[in-house]
Amino acid sequence: MTLLLLYDVSGWCLGLIAVRLRRRHGARPRPFTTDLGALTENAGMVLDADLAVRVRELVRAEAGLSEKRMFGGLAFLIGGNMAISASGQGGILVRIDPAKTSELGGRPHAEVAVMRGREMPGWLRVDADGVRTTPQLQRWVDEGVAYARSLPGKPSDAR
Repeated sequence: MTLLLLYDVSGWCLGLIAVRLRRRHGARPRPFTTDLGALTENAGMVLDADLAVRVRELVRAEAGLSEKRMFGGLAFLIGGNMAISASGQGGILVRIDPAKTSELGGRPHAEVAVMRGREMPGWLRVDADGVRTTPQLQRWVDEGVAYARSLPGKPSDAR
């Protein structure tokens, strides 16, 4: 068992994570946590905890904010509607106005998300190089939050 300290971008310690590596029939080692449940293994992919912390810092003042494991990552929801997710595949998944899919999907490091072999208008994947700086990430967070806010809120029991 290996213990790791998890820090946010400003240097505050968020907690301790216990990591155990194991092999199962030749499988590569997969870390998982026993603490900080939202930052755990999901479908064999490990979430970029640093990116999740950076997104959390940018959305933490939003009213109606919640976090949920979705789509192989940690999603940030506004009023029960997903705005942005730190993806288990690296980078982020952003929910946008479907009318802006072509425009925003043409930006560097961004592409229309493909789910189950089908392109999904209104959903973009932005690779890690497209969110390296805070201003880059902030642009995508703003897009996702604006669209989530434009949708009707979901009842709290549906979340």
